[in-house]
Amino acid sequence: MDFELPKLNYAFDALEPNIDAKTMEIHYGKHHNGYTNNLNNIISGTDNHGKSIEEICKYLDLENKGLRNNGGGFYNHNLFWEIIGPNGGGEPNGEIGESINSNFGSFENFKNEFSKAAATRFGSGWAWLCAHKDGKLEVCSTANQDNPLMPNGIGGNPILCLDVWEHAYYLNYQNRRPDYINAFFNIINWEEVNRKLINK
Repeated sequence: MDFELPKLNYAFDALEPNIDAKTMEIHYGKHHNGYTNNLNNIISGTDNHGKSIEEICKYLDLENKGLRNNGGGFYNHNLFWEIIGPNGGGEPNGEIGESINSNFGSFENFKNEFSKAAATRFGSGWAWLCAHKDGKLEVCSTANQDNPLMPNGIGGNPILCLDVWEHAYYLNYQNRRPDYINAFFNIINWEEVNRKLINK
């Protein structure tokens, strides 16, 4: 079965003013849709056809640039749309709140570390929060469309991510990536992040 562009649970303008409707329309409808179509074309007739996107990422041949870029682009954006939403923001409660406090000392410390990972990722890429099986949470960043599941990643289960490619923010924020990163914290769906932590 081919991969499909996932349906959003909110309208393109639902994240304003943090992410504008035009950016959402282009980001989802053009970029993510492009990764989805390219991924299906690349895996057609290969051993990867029928595998989950997680399997493809974990056992990826990093030299296969087409699969690496488009498989990563498909997976990364799927997670990104899930962990943001119009009624997000604030400090997390439940298991994710407790885990952040125990791993980073405070939510503010986590926010600073995650923001630094996003701000200092040179060029295009992503910032991540990953949960390891031993309960450890780890912040990292990856270049381009790489993700922590890939053989060059940190492992663990990605439960939160931020797209810092320019197409994710440039229409509204231009070169002000730190402003975009700050705005991201207003739209995090912590209930979904908590669910991903519990189900890791």
